[in-house]
Amino acid sequence: MKKHLLSLLLALTFTAPILAQSYFEDGLSADFHRGRRQALRAQMPANSVAVIFTNPQKNRSNDVDFIYHPNTDFYYLTGLREPNAVLVVFSETRDFGAFSADELLYVQNRDPRAEMWNGKRLGVEGAKEKLGFEQVFLNEAFGKSPALDLGKFDKILSFDLGKDIEESSANLPMAAMLGQFKTESGYTAGISATTQQLYELVRATPLENSANVAQIIGRSRRFYPEVENDSLLIGFAEADSPEKRQQIKAQIPDSKLNIIALEEILNSLREVKSAEEIALLSKAAQISAIGQVEVMKAAKEGMSEREIQGIHEFIYKRYGAENVGYPSIVGGGNNGCILHYIENDLKNVNERLLLMDLGAEWRGYTADVTRSIPVSGKFNPEEKAIYELVLRSQEAGIQLCKAGTEFSEIGRVTRQIIDEGLVELGIIQAGARHSYFPHGTSHHLGLDVHDRGGYGPLKEGVVLTVEPGIYIPEGSDCDPKWWGIAVRIEDDILVSANGPVNLSADAPRTVAAIEAMMEQSSPLENWTLPEVK
Repeated sequence: MKKHLLSLLLALTFTAPILAQSYFEDGLSADFHRGRRQALRAQMPANSVAVIFTNPQKNRSNDVDFIYHPNTDFYYLTGLREPNAVLVVFSETRDFGAFSADELLYVQNRDPRAEMWNGKRLGVEGAKEKLGFEQVFLNEAFGKSPALDLGKFDKILSFDLGKDIEESSANLPMAAMLGQFKTESGYTAGISATTQQLYELVRATPLENSANVAQIIGRSRRFYPEVENDSLLIGFAEADSPEKRQQIKAQIPDSKLNIIALEEILNSLREVKSAEEIALLSKAAQISAIGQVEVMKAAKEGMSEREIQGIHEFIYKRYGAENVGYPSIVGGGNNGCILHYIENDLKNVNERLLLMDLGAEWRGYTADVTRSIPVSGKFNPEEKAIYELVLRSQEAGIQLCKAGTEFSEIGRVTRQIIDEGLVELGIIQAGARHSYFPHGTSHHLGLDVHDRGGYGPLKEGVVLTVEPGIYIPEGSDCDPKWWGIAVRIEDDILVSANGPVNLSADAPRTVAAIEAMMEQSSPLENWTLPEVK
């Protein structure tokens, strides 16, 4: 059916994403974000500028976009959650004639018609008032007024600019700013963080060690298409003499634009959480744990995976959490063996174990909590044996979450316990390779579920997951009595001065505690809905 022309024009005019509010009244303070910008500035090279764009908007289908989520680095430094914005930070205060500044923020304009459809925007004055910036400009003025003159800086810091953004009217301001920045910064098409790191390695390595670098490039080309498509790097890797490598080395471009340094700086800054951040993470973890508790009470045979997902997410919304931190994973039986199973479309979870990996997002910070429970209310002998092995492994991993412990030590110890336990249960032979524990044990947690951070010794203020697991898919090379058992136990652990603190401890973890919780009645038991035909 053809649309009336006026209706089509109105649709085009008012099509826009569902926008989240642009800041949190009860989230991080303006002082927090200001302090993070100061910390960034302190680590920037002399006479440098950092240019950080927020995320573009993404289409879901037709004229509906996904709920907007800002770039977490941009949010960490500004507190702004609107699209079409960019932050500029200078290593030293710059004189612009009419004013001096060490940072500039560019935002979208106030627009009563757009705000009528999609919610209020901060605009220039709102960003000054709510976010504490002194120098704020409309995004249409980016690079023009005040003029940035990127040529005056020794280094220009940004992120990988090679990722395409969707062409849409909603992204036009972002596309214009990115296009201008690429032109003025000397961006070369095809350069990525990976290729730039390899360029730096080629430049920094003495010629007598160049064969080692050639091997690194050779390995990288198998995993990164941009390396395979870089003629200089491939030429260096395939050169048959040091002299030829020297000739290619001389051709490696030296650019002011650095798309590596900001990653390294923000990995360091975001690794250790402040007291404000820990409070938000703690609340997200507590809400997520309560979701697990309420599902333990409510779960019963005949429920669907999606229904169980809905109970978790209802709890989150009931407490006022704005979203989930990542797509919810609810896998019954063999579905639990799919690590990132998000379809959640099994209609009857019946007698099998139920693996539930979900996390509430509270004021931008996400939890990540997993429990594995028997839908029948009781673990059978095989399920109990696997569960208690995973729990023993997790307990050992949590105890290692102390300042000074090497990050990798948690994975080593938890994996050793599981390997030895699988041998004792007769599931594998001693020393055999297997895929029953195919993922790492820990990752950083914060604004992203897999947050920025380092992987050396743990520091006080780090929040990380400890999540060993065992997954035995149907058809595995072991006794069929183990088939379809999937167990992951995951908690969010704060490294404190007094040792590890389990932020998600409200969700029962032992076999006895889970079975006891599942005997309790649920307030949802008497909630019935009309039949839908």
